[in-house]
Amino acid sequence: MATTRQVRSGPAIGSWISLPPPSGKAAFPLEKAIALRRSTRAFLRTPIAIMQVSQLLWAAQGTTGKERGFRSVPSAGALYPLEVYLVVRENGVEELAAGVYHYEPSKHRMKKIRDGDHMGKLQEAALGQESIGMSAICIVISAVFSRTTPKYGKRGLQYVHQELGAAAENVYLQATALGLGTVIMGAFTESAVSKTVGIGSDEVPLCLLPIGVPQP
Repeated sequence: MATTRQVRSGPAIGSWISLPPPSGKAAFPLEKAIALRRSTRAFLRTPIAIMQVSQLLWAAQGTTGKERGFRSVPSAGALYPLEVYLVVRENGVEELAAGVYHYEPSKHRMKKIRDGDHMGKLQEAALGQESIGMSAICIVISAVFSRTTPKYGKRGLQYVHQELGAAAENVYLQATALGLGTVIMGAFTESAVSKTVGIGSDEVPLCLLPIGVPQP
């Protein structure tokens, strides 16, 4: 990976950051990504590229149909209850400052909601799992269940978790295709994750996906 100057300061909290357009070309065969996909728990301290971040966020929840706003994962009633956050460690992403960012799928951009490196606190919230502290970034996926349950009742809870599974698998496969690794984590203290990331009071954190360059 080419070496680029690391950003040690960045846009203010509340600033929008436009992401590079996601690639529509399948440079890596889907079948190969499925075959090679593994849970990765040890990462190098190598920074990843902003283009890789763009692809990962798009895979998790990006739009695939502008006219109706369809996204990269199936959603019951197209209600899209999931929210995606990006936690970036210091020198984790080339040309992107450490901080916490909230992804907006419709415009493929993200808003900075917290300054600084919060990866250590996120690791503590995840019961000390070292994979988080080693990762370049961590994608945090939360859900607003009230977007789905008014239409589907208690069954809507199941539909939200099904959508989460689709989003997480997309991230796994996209990471594999980019030469990166990840692991889905469900062991964490919800309140601590919400406090660290700045998740809204109507949201529930469902999973953490630390991502980075795998150790050999």
